[in-house]
Amino acid sequence: MSGMKTDLKLIDENGKRIDGRGFDELRPIKIEAGVLERADGSAYIEWGGNKIIAAVYGPREVYPKHMQDPSKAVLRARYNMAAFSVDERKKPGPDRRSIELSMVISNALSSVVFLEQFPRTAIDVFIEVLQADAGTRIAGLTAASVALADAGIPMKDLIVGCAAGKVENTIVLDLNKEEDNFGQADLPVAIIPRTKDVVLFQMDGDMTQEEIDKAMDMAINAAMKIYDLQKDALKRKYFSIVQEDEQ
Repeated sequence: MSGMKTDLKLIDENGKRIDGRGFDELRPIKIEAGVLERADGSAYIEWGGNKIIAAVYGPREVYPKHMQDPSKAVLRARYNMAAFSVDERKKPGPDRRSIELSMVISNALSSVVFLEQFPRTAIDVFIEVLQADAGTRIAGLTAASVALADAGIPMKDLIVGCAAGKVENTIVLDLNKEEDNFGQADLPVAIIPRTKDVVLFQMDGDMTQEEIDKAMDMAINAAMKIYDLQKDALKRKYFSIVQEDEQ
């Protein structure tokens, strides 16, 4: 989110955004559960131009041993953008942003997993961004939540996220790459759908309190729709397993 000046018209005279969407319209989203055989749980998400895979391993023994917590599992998330995921080739390996987002995602996921059921173990969550198109942290967290459920790890609920933001003084839902680069603000939010508790809230740019409230409402309403897609992905996976067992 740079807020830099550009000649690019992000909203046209008919009130349509650069990709033809209305202000409160999501980009197309597709979620698949159980895409990796060797992971304990996995999920793949396409969200606009984002293509992200999440894999879960564990609960498993923690090495080195001094990293163990005798009272609960340690949930470790690793968010990574592949070097080829963006137009300007990214330097491989973790950078400051990916380390920060890994921590933010770990904290969000830890709020719904029953970690105390698995003392002295680790649950490892890997989020790999294969193609980036704005909103990768939210899409990655949404996929990781499905992967945890696919791994059969006990959770209070899934976590689902969405972002809203400010573009040309207008509050819009689910910013795309151009809006993220040249808009005025971006506000990623993630919630526990059943309780509506907010587990991730970040803001880049400037918004008034009124604009923040409007963006939050817009993002939370959209998140509830994405929650249905998450549940549907898990149902499809397990429905296909049941069918195979019956054959």
